Amino acid sequence: MATNRAKRINMAGMLFAMLIATTVHAASPQLNRVLPRGGQRGTEIDLVLDGVRLADAKEILFYEPGISVTKLDIVNEKQVKAHVKIEPGAELGQHTLRVRSATGISELRTFWVGPFPIVAEKEPNSEFDHPQKIDLNVTVEGVVDNEDVDYFQIEAKQGQRISAEIEALRLGDAMFDPFVAILDSNRFVLASADDTALLKQDAFVSVVAPKDGSYIIQVRETSFGGGGESRYRLHVGTFPRPRGIYPSGGPAGQAVPVQFIGDVLGPIAKTLQLPAAPSEDFLVLVDHNGQTPPSANHFRVSPFPNVMEVEPNNEAKTATPSDLDAPFAFNGIISEKSDIDFFKFKAKKDRALEVNVYARRLHSPLDSVLTIYDAKGNQIAQNDDSGGPDSYLRFNPPADGEYLLSVRDHLNQGGPDYIYRVELTFTKPSVTLAIPNNGGQPTQERQTIPVPRGNRFATLIRATRANMGGDVSIAAKDLPDGMKMDAAPVVNGGDVAPVVFEANADAPLAGKLGDLIGHPLDPNVKDSDGTFHQVVELVYGPNNTSYHKIPIDHLTAAVTEEAPFKIDIVEPKVPLVQNGSMNLKVVATRKEGFKGVISLRMLFNPPGVGSAPSIDIPADKTEALYPLNCADNVPARKWKIAILGSSDVNGPLWVSSQLANLEIVAPMIIGKLNMAAAEQGATTNLVCEIEQKTPIAGRAKAQLLGLPANVTAEEKEIGPEDKKIVFDVVTTPKSPPGQHGGLLCQITMIKDGEPIVQAVGRGGTLRVDAPLPPKPSATTKPAQVVEATTKPAAPPPPKTLTRLEKLRLEQEQAAKEGKTP
Repeated sequence: MATNRAKRINMAGMLFAMLIATTVHAASPQLNRVLPRGGQRGTEIDLVLDGVRLADAKEILFYEPGISVTKLDIVNEKQVKAHVKIEPGAELGQHTLRVRSATGISELRTFWVGPFPIVAEKEPNSEFDHPQKIDLNVTVEGVVDNEDVDYFQIEAKQGQRISAEIEALRLGDAMFDPFVAILDSNRFVLASADDTALLKQDAFVSVVAPKDGSYIIQVRETSFGGGGESRYRLHVGTFPRPRGIYPSGGPAGQAVPVQFIGDVLGPIAKTLQLPAAPSEDFLVLVDHNGQTPPSANHFRVSPFPNVMEVEPNNEAKTATPSDLDAPFAFNGIISEKSDIDFFKFKAKKDRALEVNVYARRLHSPLDSVLTIYDAKGNQIAQNDDSGGPDSYLRFNPPADGEYLLSVRDHLNQGGPDYIYRVELTFTKPSVTLAIPNNGGQPTQERQTIPVPRGNRFATLIRATRANMGGDVSIAAKDLPDGMKMDAAPVVNGGDVAPVVFEANADAPLAGKLGDLIGHPLDPNVKDSDGTFHQVVELVYGPNNTSYHKIPIDHLTAAVTEEAPFKIDIVEPKVPLVQNGSMNLKVVATRKEGFKGVISLRMLFNPPGVGSAPSIDIPADKTEALYPLNCADNVPARKWKIAILGSSDVNGPLWVSSQLANLEIVAPMIIGKLNMAAAEQGATTNLVCEIEQKTPIAGRAKAQLLGLPANVTAEEKEIGPEDKKIVFDVVTTPKSPPGQHGGLLCQITMIKDGEPIVQAVGRGGTLRVDAPLPPKPSATTKPAQVVEATTKPAAPPPPKTLTRLEKLRLEQEQAAKEGKTP
């Protein structure tokens, strides 16, 4: 028995070794979940990472500092274990990570750092009378199954703050919308919450214990749903839980007095020392009696001063004034229902201002309505939502002087935490770079840059411009050693450009968090370089709505193992002509033994250039022709293009061609097709009149395309001296009668051994007529006896010819005179 067992263990080891060997040339890893979902800072913890294609995992890339991996063990192809150290100074809240393997980079997932020790949920705890007993200031990790309700019991003293905050939907595992409540021992609900402005779909509740005794924390899914992926982290303790900060922004580098608002024990006064550099979302944790909440409040750090609301200011005549010149920020609170706040500011004619309300973006419940008035109180402009609940106006003052603005809630709601900030700034050009969503779900497909050794990987980069136009160049920063990037500029009027990353054949296998820099090429646009900012969507709900997304500011790139194939564009020697077409040749280099089908698709089509969605290089082939066509209104210029290639190598493996040139030029020949007509079974001539803008070198072929069924026309040959092409159009008795449009003349010229194909005379027409019916045969009538008194019969009236009879007479006459009808 021992011997057999040893053989089985040895066989299992051999199979696993074979599995690892086959991961060379494999696709990127897939990371499905990380367990546990978080840990306490200042501790060490074992993580289990589940997914697919993990057998060659090399490291875990954490985007934020404070967590390090001290040991990484591969369990099997679907699981990796990691021992991680969470530093005492690690930021509380969300940390993002990916797995880098020898063959790629996984999806983005999250891990959460909390202030408290971890307690596992223990069933049965689904009844109020049988809750799970826990201490204060712990974090419970649990799961809500379908229709499950979890109860936890704590002990508290009178006057003690009880706070409960949950991480559920924010974990990014599932569409799990949690409900949290605090109840007393008599089942009376002291506080409950579903959604909160601060935590969005997640919730928190706080109460002051009315007496010594037991209290119950209830957790469930809002609609009594749930499932195996509905995980949560429930923080229960005496920690502060403010809803917001007032003011919600301040000038960089200064010490700013603030109030943390919304805590159950009242406002908490602090002075914030702001960083020297501006920050759109500066995360702040309040310390109160030696404790902090599990997650931060949001604050803006700006390079300009504050103006604070002075009550009463709910009328234009009592508006809070500002003597400052823009840029600056008004700060206020819509403190009660139907409250409205007025402010007064100075502006100069034709000096455009951007007026931006920051409320929901700072996790305030306010749904703002922004209005601007002249000095007499006449409304000039108004905005409710501008791509989100926050308001925005671009205001161009009609004259120098004073103006008013007001802020209110869209539903006339209000409260002590309805905090807002209105920034008045001058318009400034800016650009932001990102990888566009590849469409549909999952949205993380091809959002990273895994580049096989000696090969390439390509992506589109989107440049989002504000207050500027012109071309934008793209440069890379902090790529892995041995990797380089070739990028086309994002041209004026466009928003995307193809970018190709290439790794040396001997580049070390490694990953890095890098950056991209977008530089406006317009010399009049200065100090406006932009960086990479990607939004990763983790949770979708009904109607394909994104419910949880994470912004990241790093491009994740890695050099991976050599791929079993490589593709190259055979760069065309001839241009693509407006109103023309081309077959782009793509060549694949296969490693010995690789027989997979390689699917090709265009990464980038210049505006007005069409192509097939995809084509394949069959398993027994090494090349394919990719058809392209060009509209007649495409700008004549050189473009950069690239083609993606993918194959199933234990999953989808992607490479790309080089960045190749495609030149688009104006038509070399223009012309028109004259209308022609023929009777079924007859032959007619159809003439295409041409003008050679660029004379044909040698001879060219011309074809008449778009003819109806059972109608043919032989190919013609033309030279530089020709000004027209005469096609002999042959019909048959089966040719469909009627007027047939959509004809065109396709001309194929040869230059440098390659064809130039273009269309001339689009919209030509051929009319096919049915033959006239045969004339009736003559018959002899018997003579009639006419009495002498009868008057002679009047001559018959002239016969009216039908259209077909007239046409036939015209054709007979034309034939006699040798003319073409």
